[in-house]
Amino acid sequence: MIFNLTDAQLAYMLKGTLATVELSVAGAVGGAIIGLPVALLLVSGRGIALRLGRAYVIVMQGIPLPVAMFVVYFGIGLFGFDVLPVIAASVALAVNAGAYLAEIWKGAILAVPATQWEAGESLALSYLQRMVHVILPQALRISVPPTVGFVVALIKNTSYAVVIGMSELTYTSRMVNNTTFEPFVIFTLAAGVYFILCYPVARMSVRLERMGRFGARLGKDSTQ
Repeated sequence: MIFNLTDAQLAYMLKGTLATVELSVAGAVGGAIIGLPVALLLVSGRGIALRLGRAYVIVMQGIPLPVAMFVVYFGIGLFGFDVLPVIAASVALAVNAGAYLAEIWKGAILAVPATQWEAGESLALSYLQRMVHVILPQALRISVPPTVGFVVALIKNTSYAVVIGMSELTYTSRMVNNTTFEPFVIFTLAAGVYFILCYPVARMSVRLERMGRFGARLGKDSTQ
C-alpha cells in the first residue's frame, strides 16, 4: 500500500494516467494535422481561404472545450452511432487544439523576416517551395516555445474529459476518493502525476530552443 491506497486503487489511477497520455497524444497530433493547414490558410492572403481559416479559429476558440466534448459525444449519437468517450474527447481536443496551434504557427510564419521571402523569390521558387524549404523551417524554430507551452496546457485540459465520463486521471481520482474519503491525499497524488507528465515536455521546450539558437548562431558564423 502507498499513501494508504490499495494496489487495486493505484492500478485504477495508473489506468487513468495512461488514458490521459493517450488523450494528450491524440489531441496534440490531431491538432497539428488540423492546425498547420489552417495556419497556411491564415497567411495565404487569399479571400475565401483566409475567411475559412479565420471562421474556424473564431468558432473553435469561442466554444469552451467541455462544451465541444458534449457536442461531439452527443452530436454523433443523434445520427445513430455509439461513440466511445475516448473517441469523442480525442476529436474535441484535436479540433480545439487545431485552432490554437494555427494561431501560434501563423504568428511564427509571419515572424520570419520578409527578406527570407524575397530570397526565395530571387531563386525562382514557387510559393509552396518557398514555404517548405525556406519559411517553415525557420518558423518551426520560432514556434517551439509557444507550441510546447500549449501542449503542456493541453495535457492538463484532458481533465475536461471527465464531463463525458472518460476514465482519465481526474475521473479515476474522483472514483478512488469516493471510496477512501482522502481528498487531500488523492488529489495531491493526481497533481503530482500531472506535474510528472508536464515537466519533461516543458524541459524539452527549453532544450529545443537552445538547440535552435545554437544552430542559428552556427549559421551566422558560417556566413561571415
